[in-house]
Amino acid sequence: MPASRWTHCLAQILKHEGGYADHPSDPGGATNMGITHKTLARWRGIAPWWALDKSEVKALAKTEAAAIYKALYWERVKAGALPPGLDLVVFDFAVNSGPDRAVKTLQALVGVTQDGFIGPITLAAIGKRVPRTLIEALCSQRMNFLQRLATFATFGRSWTSRVADIRATALADAADAPQSDQPKGINDMNILDGYKTYAIGILMLLVGAAQLAGIAIPLFGEYSGTQLIMEALAVIFLRKGIKSEVGRA
Repeated sequence: MPASRWTHCLAQILKHEGGYADHPSDPGGATNMGITHKTLARWRGIAPWWALDKSEVKALAKTEAAAIYKALYWERVKAGALPPGLDLVVFDFAVNSGPDRAVKTLQALVGVTQDGFIGPITLAAIGKRVPRTLIEALCSQRMNFLQRLATFATFGRSWTSRVADIRATALADAADAPQSDQPKGINDMNILDGYKTYAIGILMLLVGAAQLAGIAIPLFGEYSGTQLIMEALAVIFLRKGIKSEVGRA
């Protein structure tokens, strides 16, 4: 995706997150620009997280907040591989309620295994759907989840306003996006055809084995070794099954 999509989506997130806050009813505790005390400590490698003074949260710079958002949320949910509009909805859902929940909710909507990771199967299934329809459905599912939370009485008004604004912005983004702005490969299964199937699968197997051996590969850092190996086996051995599953989604 063009870099401008990341910039645009981050601006939408920061518009809703605001500055420093330490609301007694917020389970996240001290927060600045949406980055919680615990998340900042984890990002900086400080354990236990409460060893990081709250003053560090208050002094958090926008550049560091942006780096955290990109690594722990945007890249974690593969937002850069999603169509314009859907990228914003999934990204904001991940920030507000966690990447795992955001991805699994999306996977349930497109009818694939809810493993919490966006790989080739999920991307192919997304490519079979109309982005506007997924945006509407994902925002509705998100509101259903938020309304069940015990803290909805306290934060429900702001959450409702946030989801409504993100929905409207995402729908406008989807409507304005020319076909050329769609992520390459998301609307076809070419990546799973011929020799490319095996090249990609073998690469994923090698990286997965390296991860299990304790060797970090930055490009695939958000995936565990086990997850990569499972995805690789699906790509190599289940190509026909994947096509059938996507065709039914």
